[in-house]
Amino acid sequence: MGIYESIGGEEGLTAVVDSLYERILADDVLAVFFVGTNLNKVKGRQVEFFGQALGGPMVYGGRTMKDVHRGLGIEREHFDRVAEHLVAALAEAGVPEGTIAEIAAVVLPLSDDIVAGGGSTAE
Repeated sequence: MGIYESIGGEEGLTAVVDSLYERILADDVLAVFFVGTNLNKVKGRQVEFFGQALGGPMVYGGRTMKDVHRGLGIEREHFDRVAEHLVAALAEAGVPEGTIAEIAAVVLPLSDDIVAGGGSTAE
């Protein structure tokens, strides 16, 4: 069974995305990025994106991550906060830690396309 199926398919993924955005909107640092957005559209695209990325039957029809986030001023701190909220939403949904780690391995590399100036932290 793949990641998509193990988190409950579209129904489970939709519940996680709903929980994720509840957490984001309750976070004063992150909520400002969503003022004036069509949240239902954003969440729908997020379900499509995660569904495809996690092996589901969805086809993500949105713009590239780089294009969607360009010019928004998203910093590494913002990306990390969203990642923390995602982990919490997955845990709340009963997703096992090992599966959460697999999902993180899919999501974390996206920082290069989402964070302003790239997300990699050179040492």
